[in-house]
Amino acid sequence: MAAKEHHHHLHSSSLFFLLLPLVLQFYPGESQLQLNYYTQSCPKAEEIIKQQVINLYNKHGNTAVSWVRNLFHDCVVKSCDASLLLKSVKGMESEQASERSFGMRNFKYVDTIKEALENECPMTVSCADIVALSARDGIEMLGGPHIEMKTGRRDSKESYLTEVENLIPNHNDSISTVLSIFQSIGIDVEGTVALLGAHSVGRVHCINLVHRLYPTVDPTLNPEYAEYLKGRCPTPNPPPKAVLYARNDRETPMILDNNYYKNLLNNKGLLLVDQELASDPRTAPFVEKMAADNGYFHEQFSRAVTLLSENNPLTGDQGEIRKDCRYVNHM
Repeated sequence: MAAKEHHHHLHSSSLFFLLLPLVLQFYPGESQLQLNYYTQSCPKAEEIIKQQVINLYNKHGNTAVSWVRNLFHDCVVKSCDASLLLKSVKGMESEQASERSFGMRNFKYVDTIKEALENECPMTVSCADIVALSARDGIEMLGGPHIEMKTGRRDSKESYLTEVENLIPNHNDSISTVLSIFQSIGIDVEGTVALLGAHSVGRVHCINLVHRLYPTVDPTLNPEYAEYLKGRCPTPNPPPKAVLYARNDRETPMILDNNYYKNLLNNKGLLLVDQELASDPRTAPFVEKMAADNGYFHEQFSRAVTLLSENNPLTGDQGEIRKDCRYVNHM
């Protein structure tokens, strides 16, 4: 009798493992992302990405900033699924064609990273994981926190140009709009304030800030800072593609630190949304806390980036592993 019972027990647990994929399909999402997803299939994957990010940073420092921006633009729209990287083809327009993608660059270097992975393990590492891990490694290159990031995302077979307008905030959007966009993907006010700290690195094109300088200077701008900005952006009508730009954080422009928040408290926010962050009662207390404590900023930034990177991923048998990040695989 005991032997029979034992046999029965084995049977039910093996049945559970047979059913597990079905169970997981009903609860798709972050439960299926895992740390070190490529341990078996491509043990060097994360190391290869990191090495490529370092090489590219040494050649073109601004690539690190691009990887952080890519993560935001990819993950906020639908899913962290590398839909952002798809080029326009007949019947499908690229998300990169959106006005909101203005100034995004270095996409060609994503292909450099992908190529290195394809040489090591063909058709194994998704472009979506490249977007996530390159952002993680870029954040470290910029002096930001080290983030433990799960992997196992798969790539979208379509792009979502029409969604971009609704989900990527515009430089003139109010803080309420920005908060509600982030809230819709599960990021709270504190996390949103931390994510905007990414504006500590990189730059803003003049076209996005001249309305605060001409015809009259926005009274919420520090006057001395306004003079600097006018020097960078000498005309109210910069040619749209002009690379006239100003830095949000002049002190440590390539370090992801809390200088951004210190500047906000001195009325040196570049975009309207930056400045509103310091004056809106919902966000101001967090701005003050982050300005006072870089460790706290890094902790919250790390938490928010993790949430962002796990937004609605494609896993299991959803999507595909693209061979070329710019195009869906041919059937």
